[in-house]
Amino acid sequence: MAHWLVKSEPSKWSWDQQVAAGAAGTHWDGVKNHTAKLNLMGMKLGEQVFFYHSNEGLEVVGIVEVIKEAYIWIPGEPWVLVDFKAVKTLPKPVSLAQVKAEPKLANMSLVKSFRLSVQPVTDAEWDIVCKMGGL
Repeated sequence: MAHWLVKSEPSKWSWDQQVAAGAAGTHWDGVKNHTAKLNLMGMKLGEQVFFYHSNEGLEVVGIVEVIKEAYIWIPGEPWVLVDFKAVKTLPKPVSLAQVKAEPKLANMSLVKSFRLSVQPVTDAEWDIVCKMGGL
């Protein structure tokens, strides 16, 4: 299974709101970038995804799971949604500064393609960030 990272501005959709959505989860939207769309379309049921607070906080705060694979958002539009449910809160949020300071994460998309809202995460990167976050 692959791992991913999605970004959300807390003022628009926060980790607390994601957790409050419960087991039913909620869709993740706001993607208006074709690379991010392709990444969403690559997500498979059951894959785990870092939930990252962007613009405010700049940190990985939790893990969500894909509960519904990509589907059309608005008929006739080229954008898709993926549904997630919250799985786990990181005991220690992992900041962008911490990620950038870790040499083993120098090639992580969060560092290299920091503006991209949906990013792949390698298994090694996943393990390192989880450990940094207290998991």
